[in-house]
Amino acid sequence: MELLKHFWQLHHTEIIHVSKALLISLLVVLLSWLVARIIRNAIFKAVEKIEKIDKSSGKVFFNVIKVFIWIFALMIILDQFGVNTASLITVLGTAGLAIGLAIKDSLSNVAAGLMLFILHPYKTGDYVDCGTVSGTIRQMGLFSTELQTVDGLYVLIPNSAIIAAPVKNYSRNPLRRADIPVGIAYEDSLETALKILNDLMAAEPRILTDPVPEVLVAELADNSVNLTLRFWTSQEEYWDVYWKIKSELKNTVETAGLHIPFPQRVITLATPLPENK
Repeated sequence: MELLKHFWQLHHTEIIHVSKALLISLLVVLLSWLVARIIRNAIFKAVEKIEKIDKSSGKVFFNVIKVFIWIFALMIILDQFGVNTASLITVLGTAGLAIGLAIKDSLSNVAAGLMLFILHPYKTGDYVDCGTVSGTIRQMGLFSTELQTVDGLYVLIPNSAIIAAPVKNYSRNPLRRADIPVGIAYEDSLETALKILNDLMAAEPRILTDPVPEVLVAELADNSVNLTLRFWTSQEEYWDVYWKIKSELKNTVETAGLHIPFPQRVITLATPLPENK
């Protein structure tokens, strides 16, 4: 006890200071955690209410804010223990500049990721074509975007590659137009072909009547008169309707007595072949 009393008398000022610093540090940590939780809930609720914002953007924004919150908390804690935070910030700034120059390609991906979150050309679940690859968006991040191709492959694309190329989003608009080609023989009746193909589209209830479905003469080709069936349907039912109409084309054309011709060539010999005697 005498030893403890003597130690207290010699170092009570330092003990009180360290205890105070530890208590304040603990309060700073708890307060930072609480603030981070409040901001997290606020961001996620805002993302849920705003339909145009992708759900992944909430996680990214929160992670960025959380880093700044804990850096600020660390500065306060170090200051309580007498660390010169001004010098530390200068050192960190210099180190950050050097690191930034070393990883400039990664930082360009971060900048591209922020631009994608602001412009939101797609969201999770959309089917997109990013120039070099196409697939369904599975997850969006600051550095890269995850896609799944139609044959189930996993693809990770740097955000800088996406922002540098045109992005074609097949899922964004509620309606989509289909163009299906079919050829008929020159000796077939064009009027009959137009009628049966229009009737085929009219019999499908998922094809919209506004805009009106059309059958157009697309080309007078070498071997056939090429027609195009053009119609609009909802984005969700596009492929079901597309494949259904395409699968019924052959039977519809042949039932009406029309023909889907094979490629043909007429050959004229400059010198007639000698007759067999």
